[in-house]
Amino acid sequence: MTGTTLDDYTDRYARRVRGMTASEIRALFAVANRPEVVSLAGGAPYIAALPLDAVGEMLGRLGSEHGATTLQYGVGQGAPELRERICEVMSLSGIDASCGASPEDVVVTVGGQQALDLVARLFLDPGDVVLAEGPTYVGALGVFQAAQAQVAHVPMDDEGLIPEALEVAIADLARAGRRVKFLYTIPTYQNPAGVTLSEERRERVLDICERAGLLVVEDDPYGQLGFEGEAPRPLRARRREGVFYLSTFSKTFAPGLRVGWILAPHAVRDKLVIASEAQILCPSAYAQSAVSTYLGTMPWRQQLKVYREIYRERRDALLDAMADLMPEGTTWTRPQGGLFVWATLPDGLDSKAMMPRAVAARVAYVPGTGFYADGTGAGNMRLNFSFPTPERIREGVRRLAGVMEQEIAMRKVFGAVGGAGPRRRRGGSDAPGPDLA
Repeated sequence: MTGTTLDDYTDRYARRVRGMTASEIRALFAVANRPEVVSLAGGAPYIAALPLDAVGEMLGRLGSEHGATTLQYGVGQGAPELRERICEVMSLSGIDASCGASPEDVVVTVGGQQALDLVARLFLDPGDVVLAEGPTYVGALGVFQAAQAQVAHVPMDDEGLIPEALEVAIADLARAGRRVKFLYTIPTYQNPAGVTLSEERRERVLDICERAGLLVVEDDPYGQLGFEGEAPRPLRARRREGVFYLSTFSKTFAPGLRVGWILAPHAVRDKLVIASEAQILCPSAYAQSAVSTYLGTMPWRQQLKVYREIYRERRDALLDAMADLMPEGTTWTRPQGGLFVWATLPDGLDSKAMMPRAVAARVAYVPGTGFYADGTGAGNMRLNFSFPTPERIREGVRRLAGVMEQEIAMRKVFGAVGGAGPRRRRGGSDAPGPDLA
């Protein structure tokens, strides 16, 4: 008996489509957005902290007074004014003219996600390998999967990516005859683990990649959202060649505008523009003008401080609630910035199998399996603290802890059912070698 499908187009799809799967985070949104559910799942910034009246007036003027240009087509690389503003923003992190940062080498993108996709389109052939932290951003995994590349995870610990494990991964893959194109990394306030690559390790990682001839794709959506002192300088502030710097205004201004960028080595800039024009023709002139005007007329540096204070308070609320309420055997990271905490469950618990019972208890999180290319990570979960109020965060942890206690009690009575699958340490895998999926 042959299988059947509800999709009449199955045999017509391109080969690259066959491995595509839905994001576990996106699949949760319909449930997590219900008002009765405390969502610790998504990574939405707290947009209500913006001066929305002033932003609304600004957006209205862009249409009524400048609509002839803001509602028109733009240029593929992005508006020159915005690219200059982006360089001002990057200079706060140390990426400035002294390390070769120029508006000429900035390519404006439709959010950080298109920036990732453009890099993948330029550099990945089917069967190529991308090195990435384990766990890593689920959206990047989707991009690499669509490019028919494979991901080799490199372990992390509380200081970020482990340089020795990176060296082992590169050597093992070379011996296996595998073609590694680049290291994809979120070194600052990593998503989902919340850890930050230490100062000393940043130089070592760059040295390792340079010796191996590997490009570095640095994704930095959260670097300006630190709570405890200044973040280490980005990798791009340290090395000019071979490092692609990706960022976005989604976490520091408004995700709905979908404006991000790539700072690329000069030789690659034109190819990125050509690839972007083939995809979208040009980024939204209206959205770009909105970001430029916001940066040029509003106290955005002060707004960053507002976000930092709000997120620090909510981070502390989550950590305090976990310390008070989580069952024995649960561990978690303590992020110094960003939006996420990475939790490791007591032995035997499976975050993916537990999810339906958590939703029934009106709390949502993201199972750790979504952040590994091979679907491992069942012993972990990602918790977001940026959107719910501190009171809702504590209530969400109370509900989640109750579900976990019930799971532990059931295991004591009935034993393991199906097992939790391979487990991961905080922010990393148990073995130092590459985990190829």
